[in-house]
Amino acid sequence: MTASNVVRAASRRCDRWSVGIVALCLALAACGGSTDKFKPLPDRPVESIYNEAQDKLAEGEFILAAKMFDEVDRQHPYSTWAVKAQLMSAFSYYQASRYTEAITALDRFIQLQPGNPDISYAYYLRALCNYEQISDVSRDQKATQEALNALEEVTKRFPQSKYARDARLKADLTRDHLAGKDMNVGRFYQKQRQYLAAINRFRSVVEKYQTTTHVPEALHRLVECYVALGVREEAQMAAAVLGHNFPGSDWYQDSYKLLAGDIPRTAPGASGRTVALDGGAARGDAIALPPGQGTAGQTPAGQQAPRPQAQAEEPKRKGMLGRAMDWLF
Repeated sequence: MTASNVVRAASRRCDRWSVGIVALCLALAACGGSTDKFKPLPDRPVESIYNEAQDKLAEGEFILAAKMFDEVDRQHPYSTWAVKAQLMSAFSYYQASRYTEAITALDRFIQLQPGNPDISYAYYLRALCNYEQISDVSRDQKATQEALNALEEVTKRFPQSKYARDARLKADLTRDHLAGKDMNVGRFYQKQRQYLAAINRFRSVVEKYQTTTHVPEALHRLVECYVALGVREEAQMAAAVLGHNFPGSDWYQDSYKLLAGDIPRTAPGASGRTVALDGGAARGDAIALPPGQGTAGQTPAGQQAPRPQAQAEEPKRKGMLGRAMDWLF
């Protein structure tokens, strides 16, 4: 076979491969985008379109259902069915995990129908769209913060609605997730011996997310960081806060061992006074400081530092931790 024949044969094979690849791409595009490339329907009665959209939704064809609900609003904008279709379109997008489209539809509904009886559900569904996009703590938490903002808006605007209880529960879980992110970053800084940066993260957990499960560990990590920096008095104060609020915590036992029992019995402050974390006026549900406490940074004469209470039950945490964090930091 001559060289020219070899070249022609190779060229024909390449052409066949190219045609096959193009055909495959077209087939995949047709399969994947059939619902997205929805063609507007010819004018039909509003009940016909709405009922067909409901059928598609029941069959699990969520994108097609959303498009058909949009058609109801497009063809019959002044119909009472159009208002329902706007909300059903958003719900269909939510069911299809198309959260961006769902949020867009809900924003439009909220703007156009602020007095609608279903407005509380629209706010709740928008919060769920943000909540479903929460990622693990190793990733950026912008979506988590947006979810928290949306959930808090539900509880503030509609505190008596049937969605408020679930919104509060999810808001608590979201705060715990945000606290977990700060803890994750703080541990990284601590491992890198960047103690000041780590302290800022752990302080953020204690100050901003006081009702989360991460507070005991955050206080213990503060003890570790202060010990590493050689500021033992601050470490003692952090351990005192930990011991007072979480006496049965394993983290307090670790802090006690780290300081070899050198923990002040009480925190500084006026006798029997309830002190807020930020140094301001305390809330009524804060934990009161015990009376008869010693001076700042000292253990009362003749008394030993409290040992960990392994069997003690952790006190309920509501609102402020009730300790004077201004002297701690």
